[in-house]
Amino acid sequence: MLCLATAVTTVMLLTSSITLSWDHSVEKTHWQEHYQITDNQLHLVEASVQGSGAGMEPPPGARLEQGAWHWQPDIWLEQLTLASSEFTGDYTLCLDSGLCRPLGHWLLSGHKVTLIPCDAPEVN
Repeated sequence: MLCLATAVTTVMLLTSSITLSWDHSVEKTHWQEHYQITDNQLHLVEASVQGSGAGMEPPPGARLEQGAWHWQPDIWLEQLTLASSEFTGDYTLCLDSGLCRPLGHWLLSGHKVTLIPCDAPEVN
């Protein structure tokens, strides 16, 4: 499961992986990251960007496929904090079910949101 947390609320999503995408604030190019939720961590297994520049240079070993650079970062995170910007649109969050929605669909836009792997609450 994945929890989306702000200072005022937490939303739990039943999913074992997510794809997070957004447009870069300066270059206006599309960026995408795919995470698996494993061992109570977010495992960044693939990233892609449509272009380069302004801090978006693809790393060595990245491959160009259908107009985007793809690579496997293999990064493990306990949480990921997303900050909104007036210069970009909302993040898009896709669940492993294929459901894709703007982050603001689940939480109020404009707030700092932290993505955290979480366990289902126990039912008594």
